[in-house]
Amino acid sequence: MKNFADRLNKAIDEKNSVVCVGLDPRLDMIPEFIKNNCRKENDDVWQAAAESVLEFNKGIIDAIFDLVPVIKPQIAFYEVLGSEGIRVYIETIKYAKSKGLLVIADAKRNDIDSTAEAYAQAFLGKVNLFGNEETVFDADAVTVTPYLGFDGIKPFIEQCKKFGKGIFVLVKTSNKSSGDLQDRYVQDEKMCNYELMAHFVESWGNDEIGESGYSSVGAVVGATYPEEAKKLRKLMPQSIFLVPGYGAQGGGAADCKPAFNSEKRGAIVNNSRGIIFAYKKRDDLIEKDYAKAARDAVIIMNEDLSVMF
Repeated sequence: MKNFADRLNKAIDEKNSVVCVGLDPRLDMIPEFIKNNCRKENDDVWQAAAESVLEFNKGIIDAIFDLVPVIKPQIAFYEVLGSEGIRVYIETIKYAKSKGLLVIADAKRNDIDSTAEAYAQAFLGKVNLFGNEETVFDADAVTVTPYLGFDGIKPFIEQCKKFGKGIFVLVKTSNKSSGDLQDRYVQDEKMCNYELMAHFVESWGNDEIGESGYSSVGAVVGATYPEEAKKLRKLMPQSIFLVPGYGAQGGGAADCKPAFNSEKRGAIVNNSRGIIFAYKKRDDLIEKDYAKAARDAVIIMNEDLSVMF
């Protein structure tokens, strides 16, 4: 199976885009006409809610699949809908892949080694069921938390090797309180926690480098901390950065620039609410035009990022 970083870079080149669309659907933000139709067709409220999400997601995917290389569904917005939400999460991944999109499962998983192995099999690999190898989520990559150290990361890397998948390790996240822990100075190492984590990520990915020169072990680095991103780009030259924080969280194109190398490569920039709920800010459109609004938002974002260099 081809290295994930190679597959992602190929998709970036084909679409001429570094935009990652976050599919973080909230039921209260989904157009009423979708929810009304799904409620009429489903007696069970959980199923109606989940089907509303799936219908909404398909509309977004249909509108943007030719413009971007990758999507990132955040699993929390599906877990909140129970078992039906998990079903729709899987269906969303399948539908996106059928349209040629790569999929990053934003699940931020990890645990002790045996539990991490189960997570890795579920999101990236296959599970043995009565002698048959079956996929569960079958994402192309998954976000992981590194707090448990390498024995919690190793099972994910093993699945990456086996199935050509990738991981994005939380290094410097975009949220306001990330510095509570990530910016703490490690006296013995003479560096901050996020810098120490960058050294770990670089070493974990040394054996996972593809033909493009990038590793399947990537890093999550927020656009809201451009100075830190500049340091991290130097510390992790072979890692692809997944950059959240553009748009609703306050990051702009200029803030994303430090995540890229001198060849304008090495990162993808995520935008969730600013794209999928763009129709909420368009007075010239009705809610049935939500997919058009999302497409327009992607086009604007592509242009915004293309001129930052």
